[in-house]
Amino acid sequence: MPSMIVISTTAIPDHVGGALSRWLIEPSPGLYVGTVSARVRDELWSVVSASVGDGLAVLVHAADTEQGFAIRTAGKRRRHVVDFDGLQLIKFAADERGGEAGSQELQVKL
Repeated sequence: MPSMIVISTTAIPDHVGGALSRWLIEPSPGLYVGTVSARVRDELWSVVSASVGDGLAVLVHAADTEQGFAIRTAGKRRRHVVDFDGLQLIKFAADERGGEAGSQELQVKL
């Protein structure tokens, strides 16, 4: 049974965007939306994840989970999907300096 999918991409090769636009619409640059079967969804995702290069991609699709959807990611990114008691949550990766990404240290001089 077909279901709606959303694929968000950043800095992917042009041929990957072309392959996605054959099956999905692109309402905004790098954002692809459509209704496809699970087989087509999996085939599209295998092409995207194998060709993402230095870019990144996120797939969100309907699934039989508590949240009602599943998330798949490919490429280098700061946000990682983690499973927490059956829920998919987003965790920020630590930055290069060893701190949490997005956190800032406040130094006060007295």
